[in-house]
Amino acid sequence: MSFRPPSAEEIAETARSLGIALDAADAAAYAELAAPFLAGLPTLEALPDALPPVHPARTPGVRPMPAENPLGAWYVKTRIEGAASGPLAGRTVALKDNVMLAGVPMSNGTSVLEGYVPPIDATVVTRLLDAGAIVAGKAVCESFCASGGSHTSDTGPVRNPHDPTRTSGGSSSGCGALVAAGEVDFAIGCDQGGSIRIPSAYCGLVGLKPTHGLVPYTGILSMDATIDHVGPMTRGVRDNALVLDAIAGPDGLDGRQRFVRIDRYVAALERGHAGLRVGILREGFAHPSSDPRVDDCVREGAARLAKQGLEVVEVGVPDHRLLSSLLVPVFQSAVATIFHTDGCGPGREDL
Repeated sequence: MSFRPPSAEEIAETARSLGIALDAADAAAYAELAAPFLAGLPTLEALPDALPPVHPARTPGVRPMPAENPLGAWYVKTRIEGAASGPLAGRTVALKDNVMLAGVPMSNGTSVLEGYVPPIDATVVTRLLDAGAIVAGKAVCESFCASGGSHTSDTGPVRNPHDPTRTSGGSSSGCGALVAAGEVDFAIGCDQGGSIRIPSAYCGLVGLKPTHGLVPYTGILSMDATIDHVGPMTRGVRDNALVLDAIAGPDGLDGRQRFVRIDRYVAALERGHAGLRVGILREGFAHPSSDPRVDDCVREGAARLAKQGLEVVEVGVPDHRLLSSLLVPVFQSAVATIFHTDGCGPGREDL
């Protein structure tokens, strides 16, 4: 819709809606005063958006029927084929539904965004396609990505493929279910408070929350730039390293990426584990919300690593026990700020 300056009558009507009474002369005066501030808007409106080109060509995809989506894990199914060759050639990927995929609907788990279609691909999508991956669609995520369960999305619950009566974990709930069910080779999840790690644990996957800023978050709906992470969810360690090789590194756009150091992650698997140290957080055990069985499993796993020659050390962070009390107000503040800053969110050092 082309912009036009408001008339004096429209200004008077707006003033009345705010409880301000303006006579005709005052309304005309306001219109005259506002004119210089509005004069540049038609020029701005006429400028091209200069968005990056979208390639390869794609269709909007389809919303699968329940019979085609028994786990409730797909939001949209599509097929976008990447490069003919590359480290991920022929491998299928599902994207968490807060990752922008140009031309394909995105909801972030909420009907508030129903009908929104991103105009660009997230950086990770471009990198996956360039590496030869096939984007199979968008995986359901929890409403506003704000749940560790798989029951809050407006499209309905996501079921665990190992036992459909149980949760798949969240908020990357659909990602966990689809990879575990073998419907895709891997998925891209996002994590602020466990959203990659929880569904990976519940579904028996390898889920990586990378070092902050290692993988660009450009083109992904944010919660708080200081805790936003995006990473791979796979059925094995090597696949996880393979995907990380493809998506890690600065893109020149994401302000989270400062002094990023990347490695060759598949090659690193051949180096062995000599010299690796594993920290066991003392405050993570035997607290009121912990399950002794889980505590025992974690310690047993650490003991197995020690038998393999890794150095296992216990570390203490006394304030760790306070963090669960702080989590909810921090998340609430972050989400509120995003809504009030047109999606920019707090914690950005580049704004």
